[in-house]
Amino acid sequence: MPDLMTAYANAYRRFRWCLPATFNFGRDVVDAHAQRQPDKLALLWCDDSGAERRYTFGEMRTLSNRFANLLAGAGVRRGDRVIVMLPRIPQWQVAMVGCLKLGAVPIPCIEMLTAKDVGYRIGHAGATAVVAHRDSVGKFDGIPGIGTRIAVGGAPGWLDFDEALAACDADFACADMAPDEPAILYYTSGSTGNPKGVLHAARALYSWRVAASDWQGLREDDLMWCTADTGWSKAGTSILFGPWSAGTAVLFYNGPFDPATRLELMARHGVTVFCGAATEFRHLVNARFADYDLGRLRLAVSAGEAVNPEVVRRWREGTGVELREGYGQTETLMTVVNPPGAPVRPGAMGLPLPGSTLAILDEQGRPLPPGTSGQLALRLPNPQVMLGYWNDPDLTASTRVQHEGAEYLLTGDLAHADADGYLYYDGRSDDIISSAGYRIGPMEVENALIEHPAVLECAVVGSPDAERGEIVKAFVTLRPGFEPGDALVRALQDHVKQVTAPYKYPRAIAFVEALPKTASGKLMRRLLREREYAALAPDASPRQPA
Repeated sequence: MPDLMTAYANAYRRFRWCLPATFNFGRDVVDAHAQRQPDKLALLWCDDSGAERRYTFGEMRTLSNRFANLLAGAGVRRGDRVIVMLPRIPQWQVAMVGCLKLGAVPIPCIEMLTAKDVGYRIGHAGATAVVAHRDSVGKFDGIPGIGTRIAVGGAPGWLDFDEALAACDADFACADMAPDEPAILYYTSGSTGNPKGVLHAARALYSWRVAASDWQGLREDDLMWCTADTGWSKAGTSILFGPWSAGTAVLFYNGPFDPATRLELMARHGVTVFCGAATEFRHLVNARFADYDLGRLRLAVSAGEAVNPEVVRRWREGTGVELREGYGQTETLMTVVNPPGAPVRPGAMGLPLPGSTLAILDEQGRPLPPGTSGQLALRLPNPQVMLGYWNDPDLTASTRVQHEGAEYLLTGDLAHADADGYLYYDGRSDDIISSAGYRIGPMEVENALIEHPAVLECAVVGSPDAERGEIVKAFVTLRPGFEPGDALVRALQDHVKQVTAPYKYPRAIAFVEALPKTASGKLMRRLLREREYAALAPDASPRQPA
């Protein structure tokens, strides 16, 4: 890697992973900060009603201790899986850290999941406990195997979160977690079948701090705001694990997206580092920046989908602040970033994060030269990488490839590198749809559509969209007796919203006589997707990090 970016090149060359013998995020980060600076701000929470509450690290230590005791008293043990499905409220941090202190494995989930979605996760993971808001408890009715139910706001048959917490002891002896001990389980869409359970170890919770230091440059005097949903791994790394590892306070806002509100909150609270989805930035750059005092803001970052270079330019001109992208996956978290001190190149995802060695491989697992597109792969071992897919060793093994004594994790993304090591995203090697930062498996939507009596066959692909990067588009063949039309489009969309998480619904539906298939009858989604992109100009090919 050339020395034209001296600070980055030196940091990358000198970096060495140095993992502790044991690591418990609750004890070694939250409690450690509380011991050193009990009155240091950890969390500034507010919502769209105007409510606001501040929490210090000392308070978070006590509350998470109480929650760990609550779980233990209810029979939850080390290694047990716990569904945590909460909105952006402080009880989310309390529950997450409390689970980690006990050594239980939290499964963060977005609230948009349906009863079918949560039922699958509970059954697949063997979860025995659930923490949810009272507005969502109905989704868990009739689901077997849940021995402990805790509701924020209380609900019949559920423990009341705050009342139960108040009755618990404020001291707790945290579990000594070995580096490879399971610590957190995320679910992410796959190109086929149901969502995959991505299991991460305690070492990952420790190692994710590198992105906070070498991408976001977080400091103890920062206030960071990441707008990710609590069910996504990005929330873990940029709302919880990354900032608190750096001693950085976080802003946590529970309310709908509105550009003016975003900017007003940044100005009012003095946010210094802002992390949002590309879709948000596309709206934010249309605001009147002069109406807001963003003097404390020093950096903006984005991950999950590509930010158009024009948006990056307009954001920089409007705020005077850089917008630096990053790339990662649920399986690895951040591995490619635009680090401080290195120039941003239009269209590039960035450079390898210190501690991560990336390669572009051909179909035989051989490294490709600069300028040649191939599969993006991460060299192993790397502590950021998942332990594997939950209860699926064959699928886990399929992501590994060996070449000349080196082992790599295949990301499923296509990319190429330039002569200076900058990486450029070239699309997916499978059918995953990336829409406004959400990863959507086509079969999940197809399975929902096929349950509707009007649908004979269907295929779902990503279709290019200026605002969301891609949208879900469904191609549908109808059963006899049904006629295409706007009313049926709305009915199918509403049906999908009821069957699976609403963000997965097809925003576009095309009725067709037949679907493209191979000679053996296999659906050719890629052909449909290529037709969608063929309508674009040559320079508008898909480029959205997973």
